[in-house]
Amino acid sequence: MNIFMIFVAIVVLLLIGVAGMYNRLVKLRNLAAEAWSGISVQLKRRFDLIPNLVETVKGYAGHEKATLENVIKLRNSAMSAAPGDVSQQSQTNAALSQGIKGIFALAENYPDLKANQNFIELQKALGTIEDNLQNSRRYYNGCVRDLNTSCETFPSVLIANAFGFEKRDYFELDNPEEAQNVKVSF
Repeated sequence: MNIFMIFVAIVVLLLIGVAGMYNRLVKLRNLAAEAWSGISVQLKRRFDLIPNLVETVKGYAGHEKATLENVIKLRNSAMSAAPGDVSQQSQTNAALSQGIKGIFALAENYPDLKANQNFIELQKALGTIEDNLQNSRRYYNGCVRDLNTSCETFPSVLIANAFGFEKRDYFELDNPEEAQNVKVSF
């Protein structure tokens, strides 16, 4: 009878451990999904702001049409990227970031544009969105790191494999030049 009770206690403890690991994996998966949603919100805000920025610049730099049309094309490409495809989202948004930098480079050639209150406000708003997007990416990558670690370490790897938990991709820079400091000269 004593051995039977010890056996039952061990089985119960194992079941509690498995349930705990399963619940942790579910929590981490949900945190990663929530973090991805945060990135999506910031990208939507960015996508909504870009047409206003382009229209403001058009008023001053109409003959720079190719640059402005390219930014709209990049925006549309980024918006059409598959919502759950981290790699595609990362690539299209990296290209869009480069296009936006092109608009700000254009502004350097137009002093009236640089002094325009609408342009200044749009530039500030885009800067705030970019900061929020960067924070959202960090949070997402932290959640993905925790989920991936749990999916790869013992003993939770056994639970992850048994219940179909999968590793996720990080939201990374595809272009190492994006990590370089911007050169500012006067």
